[in-house]
Amino acid sequence: MDLSVVVPLFNEEESLPELVAWIEKVCTGQGYNFEIILVDDGSSDGSWKIVRELAASKPFVKGIHFRRNYGKSAALHNGFQTAKGDVVITMDADLQDNPDEIPDLVRMIREEDYDMVSGWKKKRHDPVTKTIPSKLFNFTARMVTGIRLHDFNCGLKAYRNDVAKSIEVYGEMHRYIPVLVQQTGFSKIGEKVVKHQKRKYGVTKFGLERFINGYLDLISITFITRFGKRPMHLFGSLGTLMFFVGFVAALWLGIKKMYFLHNHIAAPLVTRSPYFYLALTAMILGTQLFLAGFLGELVSRSSSDRNIYLVDQTVNLED
Repeated sequence: MDLSVVVPLFNEEESLPELVAWIEKVCTGQGYNFEIILVDDGSSDGSWKIVRELAASKPFVKGIHFRRNYGKSAALHNGFQTAKGDVVITMDADLQDNPDEIPDLVRMIREEDYDMVSGWKKKRHDPVTKTIPSKLFNFTARMVTGIRLHDFNCGLKAYRNDVAKSIEVYGEMHRYIPVLVQQTGFSKIGEKVVKHQKRKYGVTKFGLERFINGYLDLISITFITRFGKRPMHLFGSLGTLMFFVGFVAALWLGIKKMYFLHNHIAAPLVTRSPYFYLALTAMILGTQLFLAGFLGELVSRSSSDRNIYLVDQTVNLED
């Protein structure tokens, strides 16, 4: 199969028929052998009914329905695992991503040998309250991760099939899929300016809290990328350093006390010195950090239950 289009959705019943028809028109015009995978993330409206109707009339439409809302990352993960196409395209279901961009994205994967191509909504049809925080967020992500993309969270992306199936998208890490791709060992990541559509139906499903969560997730992904498989390297190093500083300080206090006693000089009690408590605190914190690293190593060895989601129903997945 040439192409899989994965569309995560949540309460988008109005836009689905138009979106599927648009994707079908583009893919048929290019002569692709394609499938459209609609992943309903526990919608509370009639979205799943629409998906079932589309699947009944169009065999290339496949559907996955979650019993409850797990989030966009869960929807993408299940869509990736289901996709059979050599190239996997992801786009949002709200018609703000333009299906006319699909041929160029496929060409960049096939002919320019990219592992992944991320869309860049250079001209956005969003309010200032959304565009300015987004620019700050993307600037910070570029600086921290070293990946030179302008729009990390653009829903319109293209992947080689083996890339899509190799990454673990969980929690709210869909914002940092390029980082996950690079972490997995696929380094050729491209970018393409894409047309951004005005929202036609409904309202956005994300509020301002997504920017706060985005920065928290950036800290998480940075730690996971650098120390996820070796937490002892971080916590163990910090713990050893703090314990060493505390031990040296306590040793200095002890030597000073012994010197005074040996030379019959009146010396205050060691416990009256604030440095004693600072040294003791440093040694305790150092020990705790070291133990945190050790426990982190144990946890990292038992993470096989990640990305298990309860799929309620499926359509057209039997083949």
